[in-house]
Amino acid sequence: MSQTSATAAKPAAAPNSQDHGPSILGWILHNVVWIWLIALVVLFGMFNEYFFTTFNLQNIMVQATVLGMIGLAVALPLLVAEIDLSLPANLGFSSAIGAMAYSDLGLPWFLAMLIGVGVATLIGLFNGICITKLKMVSLIQTLSMMIILQGALLALTQGRTITNLPQGYVWIGQATIGGWPIMPVIFVVALIGMAILLKNTVLGRSIYAVGGNAVASNSAGIRVDRIKIITYTLAGALAGVAGFLLASWQMAITSNQGSSYLLYAIAAPIIGGVSVFGGRGNVVGVLGGVLLLTVIQVGLAIIAVPSFYVGIIGGVMIFIAVAIDAIRVRYFG
Repeated sequence: MSQTSATAAKPAAAPNSQDHGPSILGWILHNVVWIWLIALVVLFGMFNEYFFTTFNLQNIMVQATVLGMIGLAVALPLLVAEIDLSLPANLGFSSAIGAMAYSDLGLPWFLAMLIGVGVATLIGLFNGICITKLKMVSLIQTLSMMIILQGALLALTQGRTITNLPQGYVWIGQATIGGWPIMPVIFVVALIGMAILLKNTVLGRSIYAVGGNAVASNSAGIRVDRIKIITYTLAGALAGVAGFLLASWQMAITSNQGSSYLLYAIAAPIIGGVSVFGGRGNVVGVLGGVLLLTVIQVGLAIIAVPSFYVGIIGGVMIFIAVAIDAIRVRYFG
């Protein structure tokens, strides 16, 4: 028998542990956020039985709502391989505009809220135009916008806290049904809407295509600049809604409103699998990242860990998440 025939006569190699191993590792890397979440929930529950009380679960839901809205906003530019560092500052500035439209101009609270969200949307649109038409680097452009908006918020409030918010303005943040807050419903609606947008619409498929390969998308007839502008505009609108929800929940607007969300707003989608290289990620992952970071913040507070360690842990988690993302993209697609 010839060598060729002998080779052809060999049976196909059966799957072995070496073939099975990478698939298991790939599954772990794609679902690491949920593994972390379950492990931490169990760990915090073991350290303090208060963690599983109804009140604490409600607290986690409410805190996850604002972080979730701003996390969804950050995820949109990431999906097209860009970034927007100004979104938390946009949250604070737009909410102050809305509140002052009520307190200083005497507008109805609903109209004042719409003005605040509208301002946030326009800021997102402006960022998108600067990045696409002026070819500004998104990291630097949005960093400068963040600094501008933080300074503008401080100038608007003159360092004071705005507390004279109308009852209608704060209702959504305080209302409950059967003892359960209704504010998280807004986040659930946003999650469903974002999932439908990304999975079932031409715009959603175009967002993934642009993030995956902008040059190829342009050659295929996708208007790359338009898609990026739309994502920045939608991100701004989500930041505006998050600003309204935060003000409604706190019943006040501070001179540094939203600044504490910068670290976690970026971390949540990345930890949840939204690739910093663009074109990969979904809302289920963002939800996992949001819940994980919220559980960490609440859990560490319950077991009396000093608050400044929370920032350290958050930074370490971002580093780990980016490393996992790089491995996941390089070896598992």
